[in-house]
Amino acid sequence: MIHIDPKILERINTWLTPAFDTETQQTIKNDIANNPKDIQESFYKDLEFGTGGMRGIMGVGTNRINKYTLGKSTQGLSNYLHQQFPNETPKAVIAYDCRHNSQTLAKIVADVFSANGIQVFLFEDLRATPELSFAVKHLNCHCGIVLTASHNPPEYNGYKVYWQDGGQMVPPHDAAVINMINDINYADVKFEANKDLINYIGEDVDDVFINASVENGTVGATQAAKDDLKIVFTSLHGTSITAVPETLKRAGYKHVHIVEEQRKPDGGFPTVKSPNPEEPAALKMALELADKVGADIVIGTDPDCDRLGVAVRNSDNELQLLNGNQTMVMMVDFLLKKWKSEGKINGKEFIATTIVSTPMLNKLADAYGVENKIVLTGFKWIAKLIKDHPELDFIGGGEESFGFMVGDFVRDKDAVTSTLLACEIAAITKANGSSFFEELIKLYVAHGFYKEKLISLTKKGIEGAEEIKQMMVDARQNPLKVVNGSKVVKIEDYESATSKNLATGETTSIDIPKSNVIIYYTEDGSQIALRPSGTEPKIKFYVSVNSKLNSTENFKAIESQLDTKAETILKDMNLI
Repeated sequence: MIHIDPKILERINTWLTPAFDTETQQTIKNDIANNPKDIQESFYKDLEFGTGGMRGIMGVGTNRINKYTLGKSTQGLSNYLHQQFPNETPKAVIAYDCRHNSQTLAKIVADVFSANGIQVFLFEDLRATPELSFAVKHLNCHCGIVLTASHNPPEYNGYKVYWQDGGQMVPPHDAAVINMINDINYADVKFEANKDLINYIGEDVDDVFINASVENGTVGATQAAKDDLKIVFTSLHGTSITAVPETLKRAGYKHVHIVEEQRKPDGGFPTVKSPNPEEPAALKMALELADKVGADIVIGTDPDCDRLGVAVRNSDNELQLLNGNQTMVMMVDFLLKKWKSEGKINGKEFIATTIVSTPMLNKLADAYGVENKIVLTGFKWIAKLIKDHPELDFIGGGEESFGFMVGDFVRDKDAVTSTLLACEIAAITKANGSSFFEELIKLYVAHGFYKEKLISLTKKGIEGAEEIKQMMVDARQNPLKVVNGSKVVKIEDYESATSKNLATGETTSIDIPKSNVIIYYTEDGSQIALRPSGTEPKIKFYVSVNSKLNSTENFKAIESQLDTKAETILKDMNLI
């Protein structure tokens, strides 16, 4: 018989008081008797805000997504809003995705806000996350909430918090809100709604958002070029079906083939193992349809429509999935071309990416005379850059995990506008007798061939969390000295905010908020980053290798060399 830790049992007993409904109490009693291991997992800690907000498995307990954990978070946020805006009636906008219970949980959040005297705008049905970010500013709200767990498995849900600028909450607000949440007892949560303060919204906001996406995602494709492009799109059972097809239609794209089997929103994601466009298997049905109809480009989005996977025809006319870095490089280059052609680059512009994304963005920024600002993983940090630098114009930016943001009308990754941008690039390059893929190779010739590979190790539960913690401890106490025969020349530790030059022994500070990330730099120009995920029970290893590419004809040979090199590095680290 499994013994329940006394400290955990104390937390459990709190949920057996009258502040919790009888159904919750009965579930807990049954789990104590029949599932002691599960109940410990459910209560051993509180859910935390990570890079994408609060995300977890649905169920009873402090470490689960449920009425009470979301209610407590919303109560703390309500208290903070009143503290920050004492002479105003705070306003909040709420959206939700296709996941199980999302609609119910969104209404609970709305109820708590309204019970605290906060005016609520609640979307009448599921909507894409970027539209929520847009709506915060459009409706002049003080904050926004979206109920989503992005691409996590069906048993997950989540709660992302946005501030006045439409970006996710960042310092100092995030820590202040967390402190307020921690000071609240569950019995203090106000669940009784003030219906007069809840307003339902829908098509009125959709219309403005989609028009803005068309305006920002268009980079110059002629109507003839659009008419000659065949697109296959899949929403992977998610929210993008509410925005992407209409956006493409308004932009003038007529040949859009939708994967019908995946059109209907469904939190069970019945046709895929994982609704993650990073996973090739997720786009299998879309690729099959593309071959059937002779499509030029395939795009699939994750359930809350903030990330996109792209496949294009390669040099052999076969559909090839691009990684997030490759898509990002092409999107940034085309935006920079547009800005340059319009005479809008004067040295006061910037692009942005993250510490674990391709270093190739530095080369593009230098080539066009703009700055590349590098931040921690998570688009909230890119949004913060825009807020912190009003003297600079933001062109676009992204991260390796298939997220991209075009301009600043949305302050989070945006698969609606990015899907249109990808189609624009495909249409323009095809009309010019080239292709998306061929233009990518030309960028490698011009700026260097950078290739990245990601390995994720899943470590679930209490033991898994300890394993991940120990792996990072080991990496700090016994850092790599040689990787694949190349000396490690620099180590950046973002937890201590230090960069150490191993040749000179000199240590300098890193001017980025602290985070549990380590990056190794080797003598031959390779980079290896270690980062525990902020939203999943995973530790991620990012490898970046590079080489010169003298001509497009040598692409396959050099790509093979780089792929082999990345694989060898991972083997050398005993990761594969």
